[in-house]
Amino acid sequence: MAMAVAHAHTATSQLSSVCTKSSSSPSLSRASRGVHFVLPLSSPSAGVSSELKLKFLDSRIQKSRRFQQGAGNGFNLVAVFKYPQQDHRRRRGEAVVVRAGEVAVKEESGTPSLGLEVVETNLANSRVQLKVHVPVSVCKDCYDQVLKEFGKQSKVPGFRPGKNIPENVLINFIGQDQIRSSAVEAVLKRTLPEAMSSVAGRAIKDSEHISTKFADLAAGFAPDKPLSYDVAVDVAPEIKWNPENGYKNLKVTVECEADDALAAQKAADAELLSRLKDLGSLRVVIGRGLEMGDVGVVDVSAVRLNEDGTTGDEILSCKQKGFRLDTDEGGSFLPGFVEALIGIQNDESRSFDLTFPPTWEQESLRGLQARFTVVGREIFIRQLPELNDELAPQLFQDCTSLAEIKEALLRKHTELIERAKKTATQFAITTELAKVAEIDVPNSLLEEQGRQMYASKLIELQASMKLSKEQVVALSSAEMVHNYLIAQKPRITESVKQSLAVAEIYKLENLEISEEELQAEVDSAIEEFKRFDQEYEVVRVKEQARELLEGSKVLDWLTEHADITYVPKQS
Repeated sequence: MAMAVAHAHTATSQLSSVCTKSSSSPSLSRASRGVHFVLPLSSPSAGVSSELKLKFLDSRIQKSRRFQQGAGNGFNLVAVFKYPQQDHRRRRGEAVVVRAGEVAVKEESGTPSLGLEVVETNLANSRVQLKVHVPVSVCKDCYDQVLKEFGKQSKVPGFRPGKNIPENVLINFIGQDQIRSSAVEAVLKRTLPEAMSSVAGRAIKDSEHISTKFADLAAGFAPDKPLSYDVAVDVAPEIKWNPENGYKNLKVTVECEADDALAAQKAADAELLSRLKDLGSLRVVIGRGLEMGDVGVVDVSAVRLNEDGTTGDEILSCKQKGFRLDTDEGGSFLPGFVEALIGIQNDESRSFDLTFPPTWEQESLRGLQARFTVVGREIFIRQLPELNDELAPQLFQDCTSLAEIKEALLRKHTELIERAKKTATQFAITTELAKVAEIDVPNSLLEEQGRQMYASKLIELQASMKLSKEQVVALSSAEMVHNYLIAQKPRITESVKQSLAVAEIYKLENLEISEEELQAEVDSAIEEFKRFDQEYEVVRVKEQARELLEGSKVLDWLTEHADITYVPKQS
């Protein structure tokens, strides 16, 4: 259902609503770059390439829950991140975890010091600036090496290959600018590892950036003078708990069903009726208006309603012709929408005002007052077959009686409600966890996480709504990704904080997963990959399974130690 009056809407409205909201947050460091998505195998980082590459594969794979955990291919949208240096492992869930192995450059043992002078300055967002002073000896040696290489490779008129070429002749032949640029490149390549040694063990891979303009370095280079340049790098942030050890007794309130058993029974009955409707037929109704139980076909449009009662812009996500309205599914629509249309006749037009509730799925519409205009087109009444045991095999696979169907549906919805309660509890706990964790999150992790979240959302939309290639390309443009990073910065920040906090708790509380647990998760993942004929790498699957289990272990620990209050969910 592609309307904002129902709890589902177009892919464009889903993503554009979070990509176009104004935000006072500053631009992220690399947010304006294009991106190659590699999902779900790895996490993006600083050195991403500049275009989105798409590949559409077998639609069967949409059904696999493993499309977000270790698959090499096999879902409708494969988005591939490219890295200039190395492949990164995907971190836990949708978040980014900084590990000891994720640091950028480490000092090589046995390498003689170059005599660099490095001044370290701490900046905001867990970023460190290194001011590197390179001595004359290093500049001169790099310069001489560059001249030597050019001398070997250049074919200077009047000089036989391999013969020494005077420096002034070689410079005139190659060009002073080229010599200087190559010398600066050689200096940077030689000195950067040692310059970065002061942040070894803390630096986040590929977040380093030489902030001094290369053109300025080349223009001012001389072999008999020292060289200075600045490097900025993100480091693993320090986590402080406020209050101290605040994660050990989190207090949360969770909304859930007032009566789990009653809710499960209602959901099971509703699904049984829905399955029965699928086997029924529709008959055109003439001579009366829409009644409860009918199915209507209507044209819908809506505009924003200003505080002074005047109308504003059209709400594009609410506009649709030939919208199918099942009056039995009133709970799926905007409150009051179905009731306002009872009695509407064919070709009759009705206008009425409604307010989107604060819990509405599309965030940009929450709390908004709107004026709807609806034109009736057709009215149908359902004709349902008799519900009996003979119909059972058509209603539910492998069931031979109505009693079996009811039991299976009740069991299914009981499990779903239990799972939803657990998910809501964990969401409340991780939300509260982010509040007690003081973390100066690096921009590189914010961007990495934001791109991962956006790509995951895009894959979900592709799987659920079967977007065309053109729609996917439009939604994955550099501008859309950039706008998402800006508009959703608070949410992205919270997600990164949650992940970092979870990783820290796993370490602080000395939590462990058994080899049996790990192997069971790996076996389960591999079995599902094989079932859907997906490629996979055992090493990747094992790493991601470990991270998944570690995160689950922390959430279980937090749940056990939290003060949780359950309250009835607001309708």
